[in-house]
Amino acid sequence: MHLCFRTSSDGAEDVTHSGCRHKSRGCSWRKWLNALHQWRFANPSSDCLIVKKYVLVFLLLVIVPVSISAASYLLGDDRGNWQTADRSSAGLLPKASAHPEALIRVYAARTVRWRGIFAVHTWIVVKERDASRYSRYDYTAWGDPIRVDGFAADGRWFGATPEAVIAVNGEDAERLIPRIRAVIENYRFRSYGDYNPWPGPNSNTFVQAVLNAAPELNAVLPPTAIGKDYPYSGEWFGLTPSRTGVFVSLGGYLGLTIGWIEGVELNFFGGVLGFDVRRPALKFPGLGRLGLPLT
Repeated sequence: MHLCFRTSSDGAEDVTHSGCRHKSRGCSWRKWLNALHQWRFANPSSDCLIVKKYVLVFLLLVIVPVSISAASYLLGDDRGNWQTADRSSAGLLPKASAHPEALIRVYAARTVRWRGIFAVHTWIVVKERDASRYSRYDYTAWGDPIRVDGFAADGRWFGATPEAVIAVNGEDAERLIPRIRAVIENYRFRSYGDYNPWPGPNSNTFVQAVLNAAPELNAVLPPTAIGKDYPYSGEWFGLTPSRTGVFVSLGGYLGLTIGWIEGVELNFFGGVLGFDVRRPALKFPGLGRLGLPLT
């Protein structure tokens, strides 16, 4: 629809739609904006239609990926009873004695039963230089939540094969390990009953807290790490862990993160929808990251 102004013989101005001739001398930006404002108020259904379209697109971007993940779980999950599921080494790490360098790993694997549709479980593995064994740290729902060496360092998580989302070796790892251990030893949610699967604090909250102490890692947990956006420190807004952007979080239920390292992430009840420019990828709830890998 085209709007133009016409000045009558008595000097009054009126607004006409398409069909009148537009004369640049008789129209100004201020008059055009006022006319557009009047037209929008006269046609509220147009604004409602636009809002509905955006809401529909947003819901599709959330529901479709989760539905695909659910179908994959229902048709392809063969882990069986979680109590007897395989927790042996996945063969991702060499023997500690054969790897003298210091090492840091963060692993992620789909969590157990139906929760695996939505989320992964993450844990931390460290080894000092010339150490003869790895140290694994999990945050679990049973007993004292911080569990040390409860499973093989690169063990399957109740049948699910893990993948490394962060890998650091050598001098960089050697320098950061004391800082990581200090955060673990002073983690505030370490008592029985502190664990909360949603929105946190859970295993992913624990790992994110550790990574936040080492911003030089430029580490980002996968979008399926539900709980990573839980404000464990009590801060609901501030700089991102990498210090390259900002975040706002409403108790871990809703939030927004914008950063060069983290990308753009919209937290919708724990699920993440967003994209990464630095390492091009799309992020979907349930499905996770589609694009270049994190490591």
